[in-house]
Amino acid sequence: MSLATKMKSWWLSRKRLKQVLDQAVPLKPSYESPGREGDAARQRRICMVAYATYESDNRVRRYAEALAKRGDKVDVISAGIPRADGRPININSVVVYHVYPKRQNESSHWTYAWESVRFLFISSRHLTRLHRRNRYDVIHIHNIPDFLVFAAWYPKATGAKVILDIHDAVPELFASKFDVALKPAYIAILRFVEKVSARLADHVIIANDLWFETITTRSIPQERCSVFINHVDPDLFAPRARTRDDGRFIVLFPGSLQWHQGVDIAIRAFALIRRRVPTAEFHIYSGGGNRERELRALVKDLSLDNSVYFFKSVSLDDIPQIIANADLGVVPKRADSFGNEAYSTKIMEFLSQGVPVVASRTKVDSFYYEEGVIHFFEPGNYHAMAEAMTDVIFDRKLSDSLISRGYKYVERNGWNCKRHEYLNLVDALAAGR
Repeated sequence: MSLATKMKSWWLSRKRLKQVLDQAVPLKPSYESPGREGDAARQRRICMVAYATYESDNRVRRYAEALAKRGDKVDVISAGIPRADGRPININSVVVYHVYPKRQNESSHWTYAWESVRFLFISSRHLTRLHRRNRYDVIHIHNIPDFLVFAAWYPKATGAKVILDIHDAVPELFASKFDVALKPAYIAILRFVEKVSARLADHVIIANDLWFETITTRSIPQERCSVFINHVDPDLFAPRARTRDDGRFIVLFPGSLQWHQGVDIAIRAFALIRRRVPTAEFHIYSGGGNRERELRALVKDLSLDNSVYFFKSVSLDDIPQIIANADLGVVPKRADSFGNEAYSTKIMEFLSQGVPVVASRTKVDSFYYEEGVIHFFEPGNYHAMAEAMTDVIFDRKLSDSLISRGYKYVERNGWNCKRHEYLNLVDALAAGR
């Protein structure tokens, strides 16, 4: 039995023992905010709004379920096909209203803007109606777009506090996604919208420390902001045992296929790996779209039809097992675009399942990880990526060390370590502090 297998077995045994002890001894739940007394101890009423499908958005679900677990009333207005009877659905004690069937692949920035504006008006109408009924304490708005915060105009006017959660820096994302770098007027408008939206909110959450510096410099004072990276939720991403033993070596990439993600770089690197590892397969889980057609053409040109496979996106609840069955996770982002400062959630998800990670040395990932927790390569260089993948595949000592240090990193930096900070923030805002 390899050291990697032993590490997984030890970790799972440790988790099972902890679960038994937790059931035997009535301890205070870790998700409770310390010192919740008096007004702070009462049930909070929170509504979240996200132009995303709630079931597949790790960040939104983590916040909502943390609040619901401690007994707060949590409603979510999200994208998704509404039920025929108009009723919401209950997911882990969170009431979810699907109000708008989001298009998966908007063809241009104008299309995206139009769809976002439509969702703004629809979600605003639903939020106003729900607030009249429930009188929420806090409204938590998730970008993109930034201007979605204006959906909370009525709750804010009637005393509710508003959080704007900036998952992505919109001006930088749109410049990369829609190639509008040569249209400074468009980017200037997006920065203005960011500033106005941030000023409307009572508090702004920013997704990483690099963007914190950027956004607080151009849009809002630092004292009104917090940083919450996309921490992995141990309730969902608890280490899982491998369920396959078929001799294949699975390289995995789950995520979007946007240009800054560098999936084409990973495919070219895999073509070199395939020559040395005939049993290797590259599995790509994504939402499809124009980029998938381009990448499939690249796969065909490189004669990789029988070793590179594209799968549809799966639910957030299913992805941990898919990761656990992989042998190597890859994060091939480009460093000359939006990807240089966009934190990759995939890295910590891989680490949580004992899967070693090969990643490009972007600015943001170098900020949060050191060599030895993940194995870096020069961004944009598929030869360097193939070399880094070869290191992990053939050096068992390196692979086992990456797995061991990855588990420890997740234990130190997972959502359990940060959950109380978010809950305290909600309590402070609700109490008017």
